[in-house]
Formats: sequence, structure tokens, C-alpha cells
Amino acid sequence: MAMSIRERQSVAVKRMLHFGNPITKLSTMEPDWKVLIYDRFGQDIISPLLSVSELRELGVTLYLPLHSDRDSVPDVSAIYFILPTDENISRMCRDMQNELYDGYYFNFISAIPRNKLEDLASAAVLANSEMYVTKVFDQYLNFISLEENMFLLQNQNREAVSYYSINRTGVKDTDMMSIIDTIADGLYCVFVCLGAIPIIRCPRGNAAEMVAEKLEKKLRENIRDARNSFFSATPSSSAMGQSPGGQFSFQRPLLVILDRNVDLATPLHHTWTYQALIHDVLDLNLNSVTVTETPAEDAVGGARPKRKKAQTFNLAPVDKFWQKYKGNPFPEVAEAVQSEIVEYKGHEEEVQRLKAAMGLAGGDEGPVDISDNTAKLTSAVNTLPELLEKKRLIDMHTTIATTILDYIKARKLDEYFEMEEKLMSKASIDKSLMDFISDPDAGTPDDKLRLFLIYYICQSQSTQPITDQEVDQYAQALEAANCRLEPLKYIKRWRQYVMMNSSAPQQQYRGGGTKTIGMFSHLVSTGSQFVMEGVKNLVVKKHNLPVTRIMDALMEMKSSAEVDSFRYFDPKLARSVDNAARNKVPYSEAIVFVVGGGNYIEYQNLMDYVKGKQGKKISYGCSELFNATQFLKQLSHLGSEIS
Repeated sequence: MAMSIRERQSVAVKRMLHFGNPITKLSTMEPDWKVLIYDRFGQDIISPLLSVSELRELGVTLYLPLHSDRDSVPDVSAIYFILPTDENISRMCRDMQNELYDGYYFNFISAIPRNKLEDLASAAVLANSEMYVTKVFDQYLNFISLEENMFLLQNQNREAVSYYSINRTGVKDTDMMSIIDTIADGLYCVFVCLGAIPIIRCPRGNAAEMVAEKLEKKLRENIRDARNSFFSATPSSSAMGQSPGGQFSFQRPLLVILDRNVDLATPLHHTWTYQALIHDVLDLNLNSVTVTETPAEDAVGGARPKRKKAQTFNLAPVDKFWQKYKGNPFPEVAEAVQSEIVEYKGHEEEVQRLKAAMGLAGGDEGPVDISDNTAKLTSAVNTLPELLEKKRLIDMHTTIATTILDYIKARKLDEYFEMEEKLMSKASIDKSLMDFISDPDAGTPDDKLRLFLIYYICQSQSTQPITDQEVDQYAQALEAANCRLEPLKYIKRWRQYVMMNSSAPQQQYRGGGTKTIGMFSHLVSTGSQFVMEGVKNLVVKKHNLPVTRIMDALMEMKSSAEVDSFRYFDPKLARSVDNAARNKVPYSEAIVFVVGGGNYIEYQNLMDYVKGKQGKKISYGCSELFNATQFLKQLSHLGSEIS
């Protein structure tokens, strides 16, 4: 199996930290000590990839922001990992003038323009430091790998490539081209890192098509220069830590570039899986989640004691519990946490029993087999570090899950999820939408607005669309519930555009719906922190979201109204020919990229889909990663611009 995007980026970063040289067993045992200097973009790339302990193992004794106050560290080389901006170049020149380090290894996240490279060279000569500048690399690592098969382009300055920036009313052509160039450059870095040339598919008439055209041009220009191409097994590509071309697989990967407008309902959807819930209700950023002091009940006017303090947890790939349950429904996660607690207590009680049996805890167990118990106690002591780490992870997930449970109960998130699933699957609902919106205890104003927007989007695509009079009635109820109506104003405009654009296929939200097993007062044993009283035990029926359906049709070469009009790009051809001979064999590996922002709901839906496809591999990328609250804010800004 080919390496994942995250694995390849991790290998490239580790090689960079080894001064651009191949990493050997000896080099890991006796690393050369160095200082790592990064900007905000470099920090965002490295932090999800490498822990502090891994940096130490690679010889990084000190890591500091580029623009912080830094003292001179003689006899130590510095590895810089930064974007080639004017501000960064200026600071690097000052470092050389101040003679902060013994050697300089400049690694640029994306390619440095020639004029800026000349400025850097001039500064080195003026500072008489040119002999200390050992290597200069263009690393082509301008993307952030959050999961094995998930990446985003930007976290810092994310508003520059946001849904709002692309769709705002007053966007200029120059601004739009800057956005397209930024996204295309990021995707170019992804494929340089992979060492693969993709087949590109995209819909017509939107930002996704513009990105596809730009990316294809960049790839074709690089292929044309065979001596310096990143996609052939040449010394130049190997020297930069990149993978030789063709190692992604024998078959070229498929890249599907989509516009966020292909599905506006899913980003607003209340979710029921662990990872997506954390992103929806807590502060999850670059795999770190912050549990704030204020409990969920404060959001809807309830009263509970505040938590002791804010805590930040790192959801690392080495956390086996996280890897196993992050895509599972929340009740299953709560039950699994309780099982982990019971198992840990069993280990703890076994150690206490052995101590008592050996007279180390004041117990009186009578005659015992000392040799046998000594061996058991020694084994228990040897596994103590593992048990302590397990306890730390249990405590972490207990805190996170308990906080999420507070939000579910306070905002009735289970009921929102169930109703939205039924609306998307055209199933009958138990409670009218108007009653839900008018209920003062049913969640926050944003929850109610999200519910109605999903209803409006789905009904607008049905055979009996919602009337303007009905929309006005719901708008009055939403306004009475303190909901902001600017997002609705924008969605109305978006729907008008879709209806006028006859070439754009309308998405059908065929949600599989949910099945309620029933109300259960205690999911786990009495006294557990996860008392699920008043929370529905919802079983999510598997179904494919619009992005997943598009991927299925394109990977399996199916004829579908959703994809038949998609454009086809092959960068290996001398020129772009949309009706060129196309691949007729189903793809085994593919990447879907959403221009305008993505979410964990789509990512998990794709991962669930690929589990049932033997030998298939799909990665998910987006220009920015937002939750429903952040997406609503962007829709609100867009709606406020409509006169």
C-alpha cells in the first residue's frame, strides 16, 4: 500500500530536520543538535506531524518563532522553516547580520521567487555570512496534514481562501486570481510531496474549474522540463526529500476538485459522531481540543457550576482509542470510555491485591507463593508506564465526552440530528418544524437556524418546493427566536442562481435517516459520569453524502447526471483536450478537494464509504476546515452584502 499524504509529509519534514540528508539508523542514535526556527505557517504544518519528544529525537534542542526575541546560540546550526514573504526574508537577513547561529539552513515552505532569493543572497554578502549559509531548499510542503488521509491548505490567514472570500459580492478579478493561485499552489505542493501526476476532474463554471485549470498548467510546465521535474526519479527530486514519480501506485491517482456550493446542507448539519461533535461544539484546532470553563448549559440560560479551568488536549494519531472511535456515534464512544475505565480499574486492583498478598500494603492474606507473586508484581511494575499513559488517555476522553454530553443535553443535539436526518431523507417527522423553532428550550438560535436552512435547501429541491409565504412565516418565527436572518438571505440568492443555471445538476440529499432504539436511562453502570438520561440512542444508517456519491461515480466510471458534465484534465498531455481519450479502468486511489471549505462530516462519510471498497483509497482535502458556527458567520457576512 502506498504511503499516505501525512506519512509522506512527515518523511519530508524529518529529512529537512536532518539537514536535507537521508535519515539512517546511526543518525537517529546520534543526531546533530540544531535550532528550529519557524513562522506561524511552519508551526501549523509541524505541530500535527511531530510531537516535542520526536523533535528531541531528531536533535532539535530549541524551537522558536522567527519573529520572537532570540539570543545568539554559537556553535549550533539553525534550520529555518518559513514562507518566503518579505517580512520573513527581512528578519532572516537581520539574523545573519547579528550572527545568531553557526550555520543557516533555509527551508522555504513553498518556492521562493528569484528576486527574493537575490535579496537574501545580497544580505548574506553584506553581513559577510555567505559562508555560513549551507543549504537553501524549496520544500513544497505548503499544506497541513491532520489525518492519514485528510489535509487542509491554510489555518493562518484562512480568511484569504474562505467561502466568503470566494463568493462575496465585491470580489475583484485580481483578488479572485490571487485566491485561485494560492489554492492551486497548495495542491501543487501536495502532489510534489506525493510524487504523482493526477488525472483531474471538476464541475464547470465555478471556482473549482479555475483551480483545476491553474493546477493543470503548473503540473504540465514542470513535466515539460524533464531535468528538473519533481515527478521523475532524478537526483534533483531525491535531493529535496521528495518521492520519485510513480510510487503513488501503478495507476495514476484521481483528483476531484469540487466547489463548496455543491453541498451547502452538510456543513450546517448537526452531527452524531465523536470527532465531528468535538469540532462542532468544542474548540478543535489542528488536532488540539480546548475544553472551556463555561459549561454548555450557559449557552441556553441554564445554571451549573463552572468547570475548574480550561484544558487543552492533543488528539494524537498514537491514541488507539481515538483512532478506533473518532468516527463512531457518541453513545458508542461513551460506552467504550466506561469499558476502558472498568478495565483500568481491574489492573489497578490486581496490583493492590499483589501488594497486599506480599505484605506491602498491610494486608493479611495468609500463606502465599512469594516467587509467583513476585513475578506478577514485577510484570505489573514493568507495565506501569503503559498503564499511566492509558490512564491519562482515559481521563482525557472522559473529560471531553462528559463536556460533549453536557452540550447534547442542554441543546438537545440528539433531537436536532434525528430531525435533520429525516428531513434530508424525506422521512416523516414526529414534531413540526415550527414547534421546534418556537420551543425556547430547544437549543441556541444558531441551532434553530441551521435546522431551518437544511429544511429550506432540501425542500427547494423537492417536487413541491417551499413557497415564499411559508418562508416568510418561518422567518418571523426565527426572528422571534433571536436568529440572524442574513444567512437565509444568502441561501435564497444561492438557490435563485442554481435554478437559473440549468447546467448545474441539483443535489439530492438522500440521507439514510436514523433509527431510534429507544430512550435509555443508563448507558453504563450506576455512578458513571455518562448517564445518558433523556438522550436518544440513535443508530446512524450508512448513506452517501453528495461528495461521496460524486467520488463513487468518478472512481467507478459510472454514468451519472451529477458527473457527466465534469471536465477532464490530463497534465501529461501536450495540451489540454477535454475530449481526449480517457481512462476506462476504475481508479483505486483518489483525492477529493473542496474549494471554499470542508468539514469532518464529509471526511468521515468518505472513510466509511471506502471501508467497503477493497483496495480503494480516498483522501480528503479542503482550502479551510470550518464547523457550522464558523460557516454560519461567513453566510451571515455574505447575506449582509445583499441589498
